[in-house]
Amino acid sequence: MLPRARIRLGRPSVAAGLTASLSIGLWIGSAGSPMAIEEPLIADLVVISANIITVDGRNPRADALAVRDGKFVSVASEADIRSLIGPNTEIIDARGRTVVPGFIDAHMHPRPTYPVTSRLGRADLSPDNVQTMQDVVAALAQKAAITPAGEWVVGTRYQDTKLGRHPNRSDLDQASTAHPIYITHSSGHVSAVNSIALEMAAINSTTADPPGGGFERDDQGDPTGVVWENAIGAILKAGPPLPEATRDERAQGIERTFEAFLSAGITSVVDAGSGPAAFRMYQDAAEQGQPVRVSMMFEVGHLPALRALGLRTGFGDDHLRIGAIKGFHGNSLSGRTCWLYEPYEINNPKTGERDYYGIPPGRSQEDLDAMILEIHEAGFQAAIHSNGDREIDMVLDALERALDRRPREDHRHRIEHASIVNPTILRRVKELGVVLALHSYIYEHGDKMEAYGAARWKMMHANRSALDLGIPVAGNSDYGVSGADPMLRIQSMVTRASAEGKVYGAEQRISVEEAIGVWTLGGAYSTFDEKVKGSIEADKLADFVILSADPTRVAAATIKDIAVDMTFIDGKVAYARQ
Repeated sequence: MLPRARIRLGRPSVAAGLTASLSIGLWIGSAGSPMAIEEPLIADLVVISANIITVDGRNPRADALAVRDGKFVSVASEADIRSLIGPNTEIIDARGRTVVPGFIDAHMHPRPTYPVTSRLGRADLSPDNVQTMQDVVAALAQKAAITPAGEWVVGTRYQDTKLGRHPNRSDLDQASTAHPIYITHSSGHVSAVNSIALEMAAINSTTADPPGGGFERDDQGDPTGVVWENAIGAILKAGPPLPEATRDERAQGIERTFEAFLSAGITSVVDAGSGPAAFRMYQDAAEQGQPVRVSMMFEVGHLPALRALGLRTGFGDDHLRIGAIKGFHGNSLSGRTCWLYEPYEINNPKTGERDYYGIPPGRSQEDLDAMILEIHEAGFQAAIHSNGDREIDMVLDALERALDRRPREDHRHRIEHASIVNPTILRRVKELGVVLALHSYIYEHGDKMEAYGAARWKMMHANRSALDLGIPVAGNSDYGVSGADPMLRIQSMVTRASAEGKVYGAEQRISVEEAIGVWTLGGAYSTFDEKVKGSIEADKLADFVILSADPTRVAAATIKDIAVDMTFIDGKVAYARQ
């Protein structure tokens, strides 16, 4: 791991003082009058023979670049860049390969990664590992075999559409009757538990559904073990505590996660909702030289403590800072729980009738207004999770009221996902100056869109419509809902095709260049960083990626196969493919 200076949190935003000088001034006194002698700049690093996609509209393509003191100092022709080479300059011959800015994943959940064989490990139930319900049972049984009786067995990322249905208590009971079992859907908004877990929490046919959540029930009214949204909280509280990592274990776990991000070309991430423990974990990682840049959204429950300290969005430095305040108002698109104006194309999971509009948010409009106003008045950027059109309108109402009460220029409040929209919603988003962090996961989750009906697909994940209106769009994976893989995410935005080859909403396709821009400069804009990163241009931080092929010149369906050969942060190699 590359050494890096210890970060110092205590200064405000790093937006000031980032202009790099192209020459060194030497002042020599002569006859009482100073004279400036300029020495030519010598670069620390140059990349030549490259196909550079700069994402800088004034200079969209270049052949070479130069870096000095962690920043780009020139992006130009190879002839011009060669004049900056000195005896100690590192030279990288790209041999015609494509260079792009470092990718910015503007909404994800970068949790530590632990081996499944460790006490902190979780069974990976994603389609890469399991294809049938018996595979799910076998994976959980293997985890149970190395877990002490009475402790939780946890699995993640199952997909009901690939398995044919959600696992239920009967399925999970086959894996163990000596452990409570808790597994989460790929959306993170649906769960399944076994009989022991239900019994611990005394969940039965008489248990009422909590606001904003619920329990699936069979024909007799008994819980099946499938749990929607926040209803899982009561079950987890009733069981044994989930294992907690030590500080060293967290450090090793986040190191594994960040190394995977670097191998995908991701140089900056936004943790979309955590608290002080995660912030300390990122501090530890930065102090150990881990170079991935982190902007952290604190969950709204931490707002009073942050206000008491006088903090706001932007506190920190280029490697770790406080970003937006994260709030929830609505549910999940891929979990098929978000709230809609028109019914789904599937039956109501509670009644079996064709009258399902999703699960209404647990928060009233009045409470939502108060939450967003508090975030806004405290000087923070608000980032509100909302997917269904009915939920999104409520968020826009609250944002409009907050801005009417206390106007603020360039607030950049965000809606996370905004999955199902209409022209009126997009017009309001534009008028209010809201940033959208839209999903780009159709490759993995296109089949989840079937539940919404073909008539809605043309206004789901509306990247094309948003860009045409000039709405800022921030590229993101929502990892671990989908893979932290910018090449796959870009392909998904360009083709709108699922892994099975079905296209969902071709009207919302965007070009490869636009998708790269969304995943670089779009992400930087969403965190107020467009002046310091997100494009390859002089005076910006030297975060860039060398790709094995040009995504603008390959078949769109093969963009995902392009490898990241090298990743640079601050002009230093953070990852190199063997």
